Amino acid sequence: MMRELRFGSRAAASGKTRSMVVFVHGYGADGADLLGLADVLGEHLPDTLFLAPDAPERCIGGGFGLQWFAIPWLDGSSPALAEAGLDAAAADLNGFLDARLAEAGLAPEALALVGFSQGAMMSLHVAPRRAKAMAGVVAISGRLLRPERLASEAVARPPVLLLHGDQDPVVPFGDMASAGDALVAAGFDTFGHVMRGTGHGISQDGLGVTLQFLQERLR
Repeated sequence: MMRELRFGSRAAASGKTRSMVVFVHGYGADGADLLGLADVLGEHLPDTLFLAPDAPERCIGGGFGLQWFAIPWLDGSSPALAEAGLDAAAADLNGFLDARLAEAGLAPEALALVGFSQGAMMSLHVAPRRAKAMAGVVAISGRLLRPERLASEAVARPPVLLLHGDQDPVVPFGDMASAGDALVAAGFDTFGHVMRGTGHGISQDGLGVTLQFLQERLR
């Protein structure tokens, strides 16, 4: 059964919604963690509605944060639980995107995802399997899950921007190249930006590249 996702939002500054950016947060956080980026991006994307859903589950490992799916090496869960969790969360996120696009009266090509860490994994998993291509996906400090199935399961091929800090202690920097190789091999227009000297986060230059990518695709 699909779960309703709670979410925060920032209205289009111009009062006219012509596009939508959905932030997909990382493990142990919530939607509010990324919604602040709308203050920076919204100045330059005045016709864009920004949304930030909360992941559907509390982290198994305790604490107050949320997770899209379990992470076995962090929380001691089984790989099978993690796989099932990914599939369930993908259905939840797809349902959320469909409902919000319908509410705003927007076509899929007016939508972009900006995912961080586990949210980047979710974004890279969901976007290619949707019926119609969205405007683009920004995947920050994440990795491509099930890379061996991408080419056969991809229905849509939106452009993808990969960003990763070369000092990331959480998700290895090498995962950026692995994702890029698989995306290119599967026929995706793929762009990359290395955030030099950056750990598990987003740098100012990374934010600038993200804005440029979104501006070009949400015209």
